[in-house]
Amino acid sequence: RARGFIAQPRFMQQQQQGSNRWARLCTEVGHYDPLMAGSIDGTDTTPHDNGIVRAMTTKYKPNKQVKGRPEATIFVGRLNHKTSEDTLHELFSKYGKIENCRIVRDIVTCRSKGYAFIEFKHRSDAEFAQDAANKMCIDNSHIFVDMECERTLPGWKPRRLGGGFGGKKESGQLRFGGKDRPFRKPIVLGENALHRTRQDEGGRSDTRSFRGQFRHDRDRQWMSHNYNRKHRSRSR
Repeated sequence: RARGFIAQPRFMQQQQQGSNRWARLCTEVGHYDPLMAGSIDGTDTTPHDNGIVRAMTTKYKPNKQVKGRPEATIFVGRLNHKTSEDTLHELFSKYGKIENCRIVRDIVTCRSKGYAFIEFKHRSDAEFAQDAANKMCIDNSHIFVDMECERTLPGWKPRRLGGGFGGKKESGQLRFGGKDRPFRKPIVLGENALHRTRQDEGGRSDTRSFRGQFRHDRDRQWMSHNYNRKHRSRSR
């Protein structure tokens, strides 16, 4: 884990805000948090890779040169590099009237970077397209479709800065809370929801994560199981 960061557990922030509801997506939370997105259940208190540290320490402002309405714009990813704007326009026009279709390209080579943004005239058409067209096969590539996050989700950090959603397991920098990889429901241990807080001798609060308590309980069960098994073998 990367060191030097101490963050308040997400469940404690939600309790202070008067909400204990578990959310599957960052859009349901209402903002993007790199530390939360780097956790499989959104409860990590310290960053576990350098990408999260970079996302937490850098400032990012959406590109002001991007025109159009963000609430009516969808993101189309995992495109074949040979796919053109004409192909996308033809396929997505069946979901509604398209105002603008733009494939993001390398500024030097003009080669497609594998993702695009499509703006519809009506927001309802964009919402329909992001559900209906998701995982559609275009030019032998199964695409990923979601609503635009850069201008609609506060705190957004792109993938190049260590944020974003998704990622590959091989990179060791998966991001959760998105449509493609939502948060998993946190493990609940007994009467404690996520963390246990106790007072040490100095009067300071010491918060132990549910993962640490889970490992502790698991190890105790394993030791008890091995002890009982050895005891039974000796009695025979």
